[in-house]
Amino acid sequence: MKNRLPISIPNILTIIRILLTPIFVICLLKDVFFSGFVIFIFAAITDGLDGFIARYFNQRTVLGAYLDPIADKMLLMSAFITLSVLKIIPSWLTVIVLSRDVVIVLGVAIIAIVEIKVEIKPSIISKLTTLFQLVTVSIMLCEEEFHFSSFSYIEFPLFAITGVLTVLSGLHYIYRGMNILQNSS
Repeated sequence: MKNRLPISIPNILTIIRILLTPIFVICLLKDVFFSGFVIFIFAAITDGLDGFIARYFNQRTVLGAYLDPIADKMLLMSAFITLSVLKIIPSWLTVIVLSRDVVIVLGVAIIAIVEIKVEIKPSIISKLTTLFQLVTVSIMLCEEEFHFSSFSYIEFPLFAITGVLTVLSGLHYIYRGMNILQNSS
């Protein structure tokens, strides 16, 4: 059963992640990559921490179930768009990441419009996709700030794996959404 209190530690961590996103983008645009890297890593840690606290201490809320994915999408979409504009991450990968998130949001909207009750729960492939997206952004920020030439060897494989996982995750969500819609009629 979900906690009825909207203000919980996980929700506070999620709101902090939302508030840090524009600061992160400003840091990147102002060429302050170290601060951007620290903010991004902190935000990524809060992403894992809020879910752990919510489950372990039974602080799950309906608000948190909606806010957490919004915070994740805000942070990652902002990171991919900004890093793509700065030519640090390839635009094709950003298009894949954004397309998947748009498909997910549209699917949720359609399910809401037809008034189907669904518990929002990320799949294993979705969690793995988020992990690889976080790692991709972190490594690229690290490479940009510290100029680790050894990272250049893993760039394309990392981009490729992140792209493939993102596509598979998007297809999985489409499949799940279609099943939900099919079974509700």
